[in-house]
Amino acid sequence: MDDKLEDLRVRREAALNAGSERSVERQHAKGKMLARERIDYFLDEGSFHELDLLARHRAHAAGLEERPYTDGVITGWGTVDGRKVFVFAQDFTVFGGALGEVFAEKIHKLMDIALKVGAPVVGLNDGAGARIQEGVVSLASYGGIFHRNVLASGVVPQISVILGPCAGGAVYSPAMTDFIFMVNESSHMFITGPDVVKTVTGEDVTLEELGGAMSHASKSGVATFVSADEKACLDDVRYLLSFLPSNNLEEAPNLSSGDDPERLCPELDTVLPESPNMPYDMKQVIASVVDDGEFFEYFAHWAKSIVCGFSRIDGQTIGIVGNQPMVLAGVLDIESAEKAARFVRTCDAFNIPLVTFVDVPGFLPGVDQEYGGIIRHGAKLLYAYCEATVPRIQVITRKAYGGAYVVMNSKSIGADLAFAWPSAELAVMGPQGAVEIVYRRELQQAADPVARRAELVQEYTDKYATPYAAAERGYIDDVIEPSETRRKVAAGLAMLRTKREDLPRRKHGNMPL
Repeated sequence: MDDKLEDLRVRREAALNAGSERSVERQHAKGKMLARERIDYFLDEGSFHELDLLARHRAHAAGLEERPYTDGVITGWGTVDGRKVFVFAQDFTVFGGALGEVFAEKIHKLMDIALKVGAPVVGLNDGAGARIQEGVVSLASYGGIFHRNVLASGVVPQISVILGPCAGGAVYSPAMTDFIFMVNESSHMFITGPDVVKTVTGEDVTLEELGGAMSHASKSGVATFVSADEKACLDDVRYLLSFLPSNNLEEAPNLSSGDDPERLCPELDTVLPESPNMPYDMKQVIASVVDDGEFFEYFAHWAKSIVCGFSRIDGQTIGIVGNQPMVLAGVLDIESAEKAARFVRTCDAFNIPLVTFVDVPGFLPGVDQEYGGIIRHGAKLLYAYCEATVPRIQVITRKAYGGAYVVMNSKSIGADLAFAWPSAELAVMGPQGAVEIVYRRELQQAADPVARRAELVQEYTDKYATPYAAAERGYIDDVIEPSETRRKVAAGLAMLRTKREDLPRRKHGNMPL
């Protein structure tokens, strides 16, 4: 038995050091951690239980004469803040982290178990894509991962962490997960690299410009979160997990900070500028209302005219959506509608109540927006809110004009509670535009068009651009003082905690994708 135990220990030691010394040195020289170092840093100390440590490939193609243990990916489970999490880490020191049949089988097994037991899957990606020597087997193996991504979607949280290259077909698994983290200047994602782009289109582009973290965070809307370095990135993943339930049948953990839900926010009584055409920062409103000002922003660098993110009120995780008057006056456009729709559906999938702060002058006009499909993209956000069955609260701070008001979680599309500040302006359009249309002939005939226009604008504002007409009809449940916002929202969330609502039975709806 001693011989057998020694043999096992030798094999385990070989598996724990599967990459060559040269490969390890090169990884460290790039300022990157090894796969095992990443897992050890990410999970609670001593909590990792590895699966398939002794797995090896079965291929016999040229270049695959060596058969290192683990086959280039480390898989298993552990805990984050004491909660169960499944994790796989691609190992760039073994075959460049390229995916082959056995490599994929390990991930398939991990995802299958995670789905059975209802726990998040975190993928640490740092690999060269499909293993060329294994040919179509590699491609089919990718398909098995993609299929499982879809089966797990909306059942357990799926988080992709890009810590190196992720190219070609390899990008589609992260693209189907719930969140993508990237590291500035060391993560890259693209379908085709700079050399292929140059050959096919003639465009000169650097690796960072084409597929870097900030390109995907600010331009493509692929990277949900960007971090300065690997450790900060893994810290952010742990932080995100603190807001999420383990699966769709559970609630997110309640982490009360002691911030009194009855606390008033007197600073909100003066947050709005005197002129309705002047901007203010919606993030200040959010910070005042939530527990300890804590707000983890979602897609902070993309579609900035809308703000989305996770926070807590009275310890309960909430998803926040708010128009941002600091950017394009808070209009809805193609990108902001997509961003918010994605966020709303994510919260709804994982039982996270939604609080929506509204200050929206409308949809962004323009030929580019119309040709780009603002009708279709705007409908995504409308669809997402209409479909959401989690508790939903709307707070109108200022402008709520036209169809954009309806789309922003209005009472008519299923909001459970709708509050408005006295400054709220609910109308088909702004007073200036409305007067120009409704009173066009009168203004043309007026002796003093400027003075008459000012009178009519004031009349329209007093009659229509107030929350009271909506309150009379029940489209607003209450007009509240801004300082009462936290208290009212906290009470509403507590009341709605037992909300139950089912959609009609169907295979699935047909979202305007």
